[in-house]
This record gives sequence, C-alpha cells and structure tokens, in this order.
Amino acid sequence: MIRILPLCLGTFALGIDAYIMAGLLPGIASSFDVPPAVAGQTVTVFTACYAIAAPVFGTLTAGKPVRRVLGAALILFTLANTLSAIATSFSLLLLSRALAGVGAGLYSPTAFATAASMVSQERRGRALGLVVGGLALGTAVGVPSGLVVAVHFGWRSALWLIVVLGGVALAGVIFRMPETTASTPPSLRQRVSVLADPRVAATIAVSLVTSAASIGLYTFAAPLLRSTSGVTDPLPYLWVWSLGGVAGIYLCGTLIDATGRPESMMSLVLVLMLAVFTLLGAAVVRQPLALILFGAWGAAAWSSQAPQQHRLLSLHPDKGGIVVALQSSAHYLGSAAGAALGGIALAAGMRLTQLPLLSTGLIVLALSGQLCVAAWARSDLARAARNISLIGRDLS
Repeated sequence: MIRILPLCLGTFALGIDAYIMAGLLPGIASSFDVPPAVAGQTVTVFTACYAIAAPVFGTLTAGKPVRRVLGAALILFTLANTLSAIATSFSLLLLSRALAGVGAGLYSPTAFATAASMVSQERRGRALGLVVGGLALGTAVGVPSGLVVAVHFGWRSALWLIVVLGGVALAGVIFRMPETTASTPPSLRQRVSVLADPRVAATIAVSLVTSAASIGLYTFAAPLLRSTSGVTDPLPYLWVWSLGGVAGIYLCGTLIDATGRPESMMSLVLVLMLAVFTLLGAAVVRQPLALILFGAWGAAAWSSQAPQQHRLLSLHPDKGGIVVALQSSAHYLGSAAGAALGGIALAAGMRLTQLPLLSTGLIVLALSGQLCVAAWARSDLARAARNISLIGRDLS
C-alpha cells in the first residue's frame, strides 16, 4: 500500500483545486476588478474540462505506461496552477484553470486504474478507497487549510500550496511508481451505451441537476455569505460545510445499508437541500443560523453521491466501472453548469441574495425526477416479487 501513497497525494491536490476557488472568489474579483459572477467562471472552466477530459483521456491513454501518463498529467496540472498563481490578467487565469482541469481529468482515471492494478484482487477495494479518500480529504481538510493560508498571505498563496503538493506527488510518481500499464478502461461507446437504459439516464439526470443546484451555489458561497449575513470571513462556514459533508457521507452510507432503500435516501437528501436553500434565500440570515445551514448543506451535498451510485450499481452490477464513471462525470458537468448558470443569472441582474432561490428551483426539478425514479424502483421490486412468487408456485 505504500506505493499507492503518491497516487493519494495527487488526488488530495486535485480535491483542493476542485473546490478551493469558491473561497478565493472575493480576492480574485478584487485583484482583476471583475464582478463575482465573472470570477465564478474560474470554477466553471475547471470542472467542465475535468468532467470532459476524464472519460476521454481514460480511453485514449489505455495501455500506455502509467508512470508516463501520471507524470504528464501532474506536470500539466502543476504548471497550470503555477500559471494561475502568477496570472496577470483574468483571461490568463481562465486559460490556466482550464488547463488545470484537463490535467486533473487526465490524472484521475489513470490513478484509479493504476491503484487497482498494483494490488491483489482481495486488496483492490482498500486501494481504491485510499485514492478516493485523497479526494475527500483534499476537500474536507485541504480546502479550509488552503483558505487559512489565503487569508494570511493572499489568494495566490493557496494556489502555490497546490503547486507544492502537485510537485511532491510528481516526485513520488517518478521515483516510486513501477513502470506498468493499467487495465484498459471501458470505451466511450460502452460508457454511452449504458445511458440507453432509461432508469440509468433518469438517475444520471437527477445527479446532474442536483450538482448544478448545490455545487453551483457553493461557487458563490463567500460573496453570498457577505450579502445575506454580513460575513467578512467565510472560512468557518466553509469548514462547517466540509465537516458536515464528511459526517453526511458516513451517515448516509449507514442508513442505506440499514434500510436498503437508496432511492428513498436520495429523496430525503433532496428535501433537506430544498429546506436549506429556501432558508438561505431569505433576505437576511443571522450568522448562527447560516452556520447551521452550511453544515446541513454540506451533509446533503456529499450524501447525494452514495445513494445514486448504489442505485446505478444495483441496475448494472456487471458494468460497475462504467456507471460510476458516468455518475462522476454528471457530478462535475452539473457543477460546471450550475456555476455558469449562477454567473449568467448575476450578469442578467439577479442579486446574490436571490441565488439560493435559483438553486431551490433546480432542487424542485431534481426532487420531481427523483420521486419518479423511486416509484420506478418500487415498481421493479413489485414485479420481481411477483415473478419469484410465480416461480415458487410453478415449482410447487
């Protein structure tokens, strides 16, 4: 397992880079004299390029030496973040964020495939869990820690921190990774063909809209807090959001195992999001209430992944890698779409305090779709029960 640590450090850096920009938006907007709506597009381009690059490069790099692929990905990722840290214009910053997203998208599928190929079958789950844990730890711990650095030394310093982490991960890959080739991932045609199942398509659509509502709004969390609650230091709220997310992951997973009803759990998660965004949409939110809402929001946002993955895996257990990859792409594409939609709404004249209402509308749409998915699941269970009953009757 020691050999996998460089992969974990790389995903840790990716986890920070994917979410830290939301906390840096006020500083970026001030440095380049752009409104928050425009600054938020730094999140859009990163997540969009990440979502598109991951499945594309996962296929194109199949059979290539993993050390070279991982090294190239981390070089691009690290150089792009260096360019972000020294950017002298907003256009250059946007370009560098897009390149960082491509580097992250190249690294991510290769890292997962490599981790699986480096250990025996019985240790594969643990190896993949460690690499996924790097992403989660980067978001839950790395992002708030990076924002502490940004508060004291400026927003560019947080990006320099990511550069250092990327460089250390690169050194680990070069000097510690064996020269092997990862297993061939599913082709793009295989990935898309799964969407022909309307149950999969509906579940993926709910995930996309949910991410657009939740992570799209998170992009503007710092200016939103300033507008609704008069918060000048968003760091404690982002800490609470991250910690709530960690708690939500474990609680939701436990409840799914206990009930065996992932569709119902997803419905409850969306109801919680609906309540949070409705309250955040109030004209003025007192700071203690805002802190509670951010914790609940984080728990709901992170909890939304597990029930969807559980549902998809139950539909196609023989194509687990494909459906989980589709779920991941839906999450990042939804995040990019939500950030873009928020920026467009603000540019069109919507006030920051009204953004939660936009997310509320999206969650209503997602909840409507999820209720249909849940009804579909109940119908499938009832049909399966009838078939079992008929088989038992025939045997008797």
